[in-house]
Amino acid sequence: MPNFWIDTHAHIYSEEFKSDASDMLLRCEENNVKKIFMPNIDHTSIDAMMEVEEKNQNRCYAMMGLHPCSVKKDFEKELYGVEGWLNKRKFSAVGEMGTDLYWDKSFWSEQQEAFKVQAQWAKKHQLPLVIHCRESMVETLELLKPFADGNLTGIFHCFSGTIEQAREIIEMNFYLGIGGVATFKNGGLDKVLPDLDVHRIVLETDSPYLAPVPHRGKRNEPSYLTLVAQKICELKKMKLSELQKITSENAIKIFGIQEQTVSKS
Repeated sequence: MPNFWIDTHAHIYSEEFKSDASDMLLRCEENNVKKIFMPNIDHTSIDAMMEVEEKNQNRCYAMMGLHPCSVKKDFEKELYGVEGWLNKRKFSAVGEMGTDLYWDKSFWSEQQEAFKVQAQWAKKHQLPLVIHCRESMVETLELLKPFADGNLTGIFHCFSGTIEQAREIIEMNFYLGIGGVATFKNGGLDKVLPDLDVHRIVLETDSPYLAPVPHRGKRNEPSYLTLVAQKICELKKMKLSELQKITSENAIKIFGIQEQTVSKS
């Protein structure tokens, strides 16, 4: 039984952590956040991500994918690089991938193609899929349906949909990534979380973004995962220890990692 927290989504390789990476990881340790999963963005983020993983084996795990906001005219070249890495070694997931209609709608057809290709790779390599779907939940659910045959699992990162959408996601054998938005006054999750099955929830920070209250607007980091957890427990009327056990077990199941590999240092 895991007695630690798992951050299933954190960009701790980003420039925002260059000056205090060691201190940030120490704070993770102090807050019992023992495992961190790192989503890739595009070819520019791979080297830094791999370096963090190499320095923190059995603690920080790299994913491989192409973020929808990096899907441009050259997306096929970017995908070629992702495919090369997936064929080269084992990753924890295909991600961060998905769709985004918030920032730029001009490459929507390319985003859809990139989604389909990466979903196929997840099935081929038997890896979970970590899905970004900002302002595009309905469209993303439609894109996923042809691949959701029970042999594919993963996480809807930064879930902020309705209870009906949550049930649809769960029916497709996926999990809901809950982060700092849960603590936002007008985030909307206070209406949804009480009815969500905790056995289908995983915790995430999306560091350095979406810091929970009281750090909202500042840099986020994995040690703040406990603030997200406290809010969920408040809404679901459950104990922290119970949430920790269940959500960490969920993450271990999704990513296929061995619980006993956690560093004791």
